[in-house]
Amino acid sequence: MATAPALTPSRSITAPQPEPMEQRLLQRIGDDIRRERRVRRRAALPAGSLAPSWANTRAIISDPLRLLLEHQRRFGPVFTIRLLHEPIVWAIGAEVNHQILVSDFDAFQWREGRFADLWPLLGDGLLNVDGAYHRDFRMLMLPAFHRDYVAGVAQVMTEEAIAAAEQLQDGQVVEIYHWVRELALRIALRGLLGLDATDGRERPLAEAFEASLAIHGEPVLLQLLPLPRTPLARAIAARRRLDALVRAEIEERRRRRDPGRGVLGLLLSATDDAGSPLPTGVVRDQAVTLLFAGHDTTTTTFTFLIHELGRNPDVRSAVEAELEGAVGAGAGVPSAAVLDGQALPGLERALKETLRCYPAAWVGPRRTTRDVTLAGVKVPAEIGVQYSSWVTHHLPELYPDPFRFDPDRFLPEREAALPRGAYIPFGGGSRMCLGKRFGEYELRALAVVLLSRLRFEPCSLEPPRIVTTPTLGPKGGLRFVVRAR
Repeated sequence: MATAPALTPSRSITAPQPEPMEQRLLQRIGDDIRRERRVRRRAALPAGSLAPSWANTRAIISDPLRLLLEHQRRFGPVFTIRLLHEPIVWAIGAEVNHQILVSDFDAFQWREGRFADLWPLLGDGLLNVDGAYHRDFRMLMLPAFHRDYVAGVAQVMTEEAIAAAEQLQDGQVVEIYHWVRELALRIALRGLLGLDATDGRERPLAEAFEASLAIHGEPVLLQLLPLPRTPLARAIAARRRLDALVRAEIEERRRRRDPGRGVLGLLLSATDDAGSPLPTGVVRDQAVTLLFAGHDTTTTTFTFLIHELGRNPDVRSAVEAELEGAVGAGAGVPSAAVLDGQALPGLERALKETLRCYPAAWVGPRRTTRDVTLAGVKVPAEIGVQYSSWVTHHLPELYPDPFRFDPDRFLPEREAALPRGAYIPFGGGSRMCLGKRFGEYELRALAVVLLSRLRFEPCSLEPPRIVTTPTLGPKGGLRFVVRAR
């Protein structure tokens, strides 16, 4: 059985850990109100829906794409929507995406944006920190996402995919979203965290993750309500279970005096500026963040790829024919070279189009650190700003007939013609998703192994209902009948 390669830390963590985030409901609301008063004493907010609106607050959870596209058509690329008590500035389109991610990136911070809602789960992992602390950990973990390391983990990915495929029976009905979620988590545990074998440990981890993230699909008020038996109470209990599982793995490796492999081994081998091992809580935060990002994006993208191939048989036939030519039908095992993104251009275009239609990280929350002008609109300091890859990817001026699944949008000449910031499923600039290469290899591995052995026939051709919890996913899952090829 393949194992994740060993890694050696390239630097120490010298930056101080940020202060804990405020989690008390009334204090957070009060801080938001006082901040808005400061902002509006000296500057106006961009036009939009500035009055309180329960309908808009509900729609941002139940149907955000429709709501945001309507506002973009009415108000242009930069507009305000008040969600409960807080006004949020939305920036939609290629130009503003590039400004936020690249040219004016120093005008925005993550920690005080709406990703603060994930702080109880992720702690001070890469998604929730800025500045020197973020740079130190990004540089520390970078070797785990280098091309050569990821190629070395490809065998882990294919082993798990083959084992999962062999469990499926011809004619079986499978709910693909949760099935792939468990598979992706096993790959993350072995390939990212370096567990030699999962031994069933992935199931309680998956259950704890699901319960922790489920709160983000609830009405906003229920997400914040600190009472027994509420979604918040259930999420807190799930996070405690998750913490216990992750901390147990950390302490076991330390007890053995063996940091182990993968990114977890890298973190356990790292030191602070005094030469001491990193605190358990610090290692836990980075490990949980990697598990969150490492299996959530893959689950969403692969699920919707299977959905779109089921709805578009011509595309599916072309992908299957390409796979047969590259690895054969049935028993072919792809090499790392087959998974490099060049060997299977038809599959690559289908994956890119899936990421356009259903980018897992659909929103990028920020808060301005200084006054900034986005697409000619003045946005004051201290205000919440969010860009959305999902909405940008559905602008007809960038993607004609944007709700049609068309992998040929990513033929080389057409992809090259897209403006900067038009296609951003993994973000961009200095905050480009660290696991982008790992995720792309994993998606190719799953597609090559599973689609060369099996065909998934959709139980329904109805468009899926989308939920954001907090990444995109199909409400209630998607069911397919498995057919052997």
